[in-house]
Amino acid sequence: MQNKSNLNFSSTEFLTQLRDKEHNAFNSLVNTYSEQLYRTSLGLGFNRNDSRELTQIVWTTLYEIISEFKGKSHIRTFIFGILYNKASEFRREQKKFLGPDVVDDIMNERFDHKGNWVKPPIDPEKFLLGAESNQIIEKCLESLPLKLKMAFALKEIEEKKNSEICELLNLSYSNLGVIIYRAKNRLRECIEGKVKKM
Repeated sequence: MQNKSNLNFSSTEFLTQLRDKEHNAFNSLVNTYSEQLYRTSLGLGFNRNDSRELTQIVWTTLYEIISEFKGKSHIRTFIFGILYNKASEFRREQKKFLGPDVVDDIMNERFDHKGNWVKPPIDPEKFLLGAESNQIIEKCLESLPLKLKMAFALKEIEEKKNSEICELLNLSYSNLGVIIYRAKNRLRECIEGKVKKM
């Protein structure tokens, strides 16, 4: 059996094997990416059972739609695109996927109609000290709606390029900008609220 470190997932030969649904080709991908898919699912806020189920759904879906993969991006991008789409569907099915974002209302509460502070931000030093607590950051990340969490994680944690994030999440550049803005504001609001209680 071929060592996975020697495999070239972008080669024409390998992609042909995938489209022909050869067991060894799929097995190589499963062995290489299953753990990453599982950890990413956990990072998106799913519990262990749901993360395992999502990982299985990704592989089943890939097997069903592999003929749609044209090889214009890396197979990993295609696989993780499936994960993010299935994660959104999974949330909707569980009725946990949150509705419209309320960050505009949150920001409006901070200013009066003349633009003056009604609710000033907390002292920056206190904010930074509180934000250094990993538990606070993790809890605030968990509280984000899935779409915001995915975009923020890809941009700020995995440091993906905007073009790749837009492709993975099926977003326009302007939508991505709005989502990142909302995610950062929601996180700041959450961290501030927790720090004030410290």
